[in-house]
Amino acid sequence: MTDMTVKTPWHLWAVGVISLLWNGYGGYDFIMTTTQGETYMRAAGMTQPMIDYFNAMPTWMYVPWTLGVWGAVLGSILLLLRNRLAVWAFLASLVGAVGNLIYGLMHPMPNLPEAMAMMKWMPWAIVLIAAFLAWYAWSMSKKGVLR
Repeated sequence: MTDMTVKTPWHLWAVGVISLLWNGYGGYDFIMTTTQGETYMRAAGMTQPMIDYFNAMPTWMYVPWTLGVWGAVLGSILLLLRNRLAVWAFLASLVGAVGNLIYGLMHPMPNLPEAMAMMKWMPWAIVLIAAFLAWYAWSMSKKGVLR
């Protein structure tokens, strides 16, 4: 039995660091939203109707939100550690992101200010990024880069 070492490609470090920065902000936003609430939301530029929309979300929506955010943070760390569990963490994150997207499509945010109109596309961007990261981790696992 031979022990072959697979060289870590440069792009793993680039994807891993960018992913950790992107998803780390998601973790920061999660913590600030759940601990500071409306104070943080107002500071982030949310209007009262947007805050009311967020506060009206059912409690069960914390499940996909938590899964999406912390699965992505964990996946980023595991990717940088070259751990194959990054695939599962990113898949969990993708499931959470899709859950959030579906809820948002079924319950669109009313009265979105013109200055924040791009926010209606953010759930789609998050799902695409989550799908890319899950695929990337799976690809690196199949190539033997993740152990």
